[in-house]
Amino acid sequence: MDVESDITELRKNYKKDWRFRLALIGTGLALVVVVLGAFTRLSHAGLGCPDWPGCYGHLLWPNEGHEIAAANAAFPDTPVETDKTWPEMVHRYFAGILLMLVAGLTYMFWRRRGHRGFIQSHILLGIILLQAAFGMWTVTLKLWPQVVTAHLLGGMATLSILWMLAERLRYRRRLIPPHEFSALQKLRPLAVIAVVAVCLQIALGGWTSSNYAALACPDFPTCHNQWWPDTDFSQGFNVAQQIGPNYLGGAMENDARTAIHLTHRIGAIIVTLLVSLLALLAWRAGSPRWAQGLLVVLCLQVGLGIANVVMFLPLPIAVAHNAGAALLLLSLLTFCYRINTVQPAIKNYP
Repeated sequence: MDVESDITELRKNYKKDWRFRLALIGTGLALVVVVLGAFTRLSHAGLGCPDWPGCYGHLLWPNEGHEIAAANAAFPDTPVETDKTWPEMVHRYFAGILLMLVAGLTYMFWRRRGHRGFIQSHILLGIILLQAAFGMWTVTLKLWPQVVTAHLLGGMATLSILWMLAERLRYRRRLIPPHEFSALQKLRPLAVIAVVAVCLQIALGGWTSSNYAALACPDFPTCHNQWWPDTDFSQGFNVAQQIGPNYLGGAMENDARTAIHLTHRIGAIIVTLLVSLLALLAWRAGSPRWAQGLLVVLCLQVGLGIANVVMFLPLPIAVAHNAGAALLLLSLLTFCYRINTVQPAIKNYP
């Protein structure tokens, strides 16, 4: 590419810079929404507001004495718990702000339909609208595990797509030595497998949390002082279970919850092996910084998972574990994107 072409490309990307910034802001906001969703779920505030989209008929939540009395009279089966109303509504409002941001970003891409981010932005808008529906169903279906898990996955998908959109809008011509390029290209299948494994592990984590199975094994590394305790996988992974009436606190027997927890632990071992292998091969391929980054995020996530068990699920660590899952997923997605878009630096000889 000659100098004139480089200048033209830079000018084009300068004009696109506002899209990149908006996508980057959206990524940060989506991460906040994911963390707030985890906080709401883990503090058992998912049904803090029995109606939707308001809270006991309020735009915010009832906090005055007369408002609480009126809310209790209107919803006698679900009396107001002030420590659970505000997390639910704060989460809803941040999600609403994210929806407006994505709608604005989609409109901007719609005005330039030939832009490479056009399809991606419209898929993102569709997912976030579906997320709003899942948020409503989470309340109306009384924390049905299928909906809660799907809501978590939708949040992770929204976060991931926003981040990848920001990556596409960021102009950075990445050139690396040919031998390093060749070595990294060989890692593409393993990187994709690692991403899929992390996505499945996040789904397992959502299923574990929504069925209140995080403490089904109160010890580590064994479970009930056994390497393989009594389990009931058929009930633990019965995704065809009937709806309702209320899943707050869980509705499964201990053996079923143990099966879920053990599966999540096995998934963690598989993810650890895959990401560690990917980091090792990336290091050998000449990308030590990527290898170090992946290993740091992985070790942090594994450490938080173990701490959740041995410390009996403290709220800050449990929320951080959800954020760690998001960071690990974004790290792997970025690595996949970079090795798919990097180019070999070839010298031009006269």
